[in-house]
Amino acid sequence: MTDPAQKVTNWARNIDYTAREFHRPHTPDALRALVAGSARVRVLGSGHSFNRIADPGPEGVLLSIADLPPAVEVDTAARTVRVAGGVRYAELARAVHAHGLALPNMASLPHISVAGSVATGTHGSGVTNGPLAAPVREVELVLADGSTETIARGDARFEGAVTSLGALGVVTALTLDLEPAYEVEQTVYVELPLEGLDFAAVSGAAYSVSLFTDWREPGFRQVWVKRRTDRPAVDFGWAAPATEAMHPVPGMPGTNCTQQFGVPGPWHERLPHFRAEFTPSSGDELQSEYLLPRAAALDALHAVDGVRDTVSPVLQTCEVRTVAADPQWLSPAHGRDSVALHFTWVDDLTAVLPVLRRLEAALEPFDPRPHWGKVYAAPGEVLRGRYPRLDDFRALARDLDPAGKFTNPFVAEVLRD
Repeated sequence: MTDPAQKVTNWARNIDYTAREFHRPHTPDALRALVAGSARVRVLGSGHSFNRIADPGPEGVLLSIADLPPAVEVDTAARTVRVAGGVRYAELARAVHAHGLALPNMASLPHISVAGSVATGTHGSGVTNGPLAAPVREVELVLADGSTETIARGDARFEGAVTSLGALGVVTALTLDLEPAYEVEQTVYVELPLEGLDFAAVSGAAYSVSLFTDWREPGFRQVWVKRRTDRPAVDFGWAAPATEAMHPVPGMPGTNCTQQFGVPGPWHERLPHFRAEFTPSSGDELQSEYLLPRAAALDALHAVDGVRDTVSPVLQTCEVRTVAADPQWLSPAHGRDSVALHFTWVDDLTAVLPVLRRLEAALEPFDPRPHWGKVYAAPGEVLRGRYPRLDDFRALARDLDPAGKFTNPFVAEVLRD
């Protein structure tokens, strides 16, 4: 499908893409021909980025791979799955679970595409859980000339090819490691104080733990604790259990969220915060996220608390999670166990930008790395200094895309020497 006149926006509708053409090819051959015949190409996943990472510019081509065959090929003997890049995690998880297998983790939203999530360093929560890129073992790409290439774990280029910002080619499929299916029970607790917080103990109390606050007062309004039923239980004595179904955004209905109150269920129906069949969040919003060294978590939380009078007026909710270190060269969790501070803002960029500058200044001592798909204020020269393997990624991009077909202003700012 080609529609030069079609207006295309991201999920939050804060970005209007400026592409000359928008394409949704239905076959691999059509995709390869489109890529080979275009001067500038960017790929739109599920549209859940809040900046211009996917925008090719007014002379470029924006394409979606959502209409390609939605392959989900499970190898039960090898415990792997080959999945088309445009498939969303909700569909992938159901197919994998039907074979008695599981992913090690999921993000809070099951509505996001596999390739787009992995390419931007998206993650779930858990002190031993890496980002969604962690189980990837092969990446299949359509390169600038329309040829295809597979880069597998063990290839010297692999750790640059997974979280790649879409700068190397069109990711048409990924192969992921799986494990036996498991059940999870989720309990929400309320009113966890910041004062005296033992962050290591709280964040390590279960397989996945998320802390939520509106920063109107010190401390956390909610703590979402997701325990694998095949793991020992920990007595969560730091806060009281919620007495009603909760939603991370105050005022939103808890019915949109995954089952709570400690009711065991399949992994893919508990690890996300939101049910696949419901609207995933509050609707009109902007998002930012920063990953910092986990050892600095408590100091960073106190730093945010120090500017909460600035942050809270434009904040809907803030989520605090943990992410295990990742070897991917451009992963925000590269080389360090991390704490992730996620902010869901009101949909008003003019009001949010000065708050971001103040917040980033408060977090500066901890070398924060923004999530690549969110809104942030840090200039490129600052971010480039926080990725020790950036030179290696530049070399890989030059090798696979020498003319910069998959580069746009966002990527060019990241890769600038």
